[in-house]
Amino acid sequence: MIRFLAAPIAAIALLTATAGGALAEEFDSRDIMGGGPNFFRGGSSPIPRTTVMYNGNYAPGTIVVNTSERRLYLVLQNGQALRYGIGVGRDGFRWGGVHRITAKKEWPAWTPPSQMLARRPDLPRHMKGGIENPLGARAMYLGSTLYRIHGSNEPETIGQAVSSGCFRMTNDDVTDLYSRVSVGTTVVVLNN
Repeated sequence: MIRFLAAPIAAIALLTATAGGALAEEFDSRDIMGGGPNFFRGGSSPIPRTTVMYNGNYAPGTIVVNTSERRLYLVLQNGQALRYGIGVGRDGFRWGGVHRITAKKEWPAWTPPSQMLARRPDLPRHMKGGIENPLGARAMYLGSTLYRIHGSNEPETIGQAVSSGCFRMTNDDVTDLYSRVSVGTTVVVLNN
């Protein structure tokens, strides 16, 4: 058994020793085995974030959620937008309307609403923020609704209709969007 583990450990040691200083500082052997510092970050999105041409009559800074496309657009100047992949509400849980971001939280705590607890009494009544929390790294609360744009530790759900009405993003994408918008940002949800 020791001989079996010796080769991978030697390879990791050699890589660490021969790598430049910056690479050696970023390397964590747990990333190879799973459970390293990037394990719970939400992974990369199956739908990469990209800048696209956008033909909408929305002011720059507006967020437009298109539930049928399963995409979120942050409208930019000059007819462009940042496009993100999102997870949306499953059948019976999709909605539309115009709201504003009323709060932003980093590593938010989660208290399932009573409607969700009625459907899923097995859920915890409250979870502190952190890597295990289903709201992920960031959350932006939408008006007086129960809904949020939030991170997810399940990148495989991006592009899917699986939520109870919230909009899921990878933790990397939600952190990027969070840094670009403020409380008061208009959010237009198109449910075609």
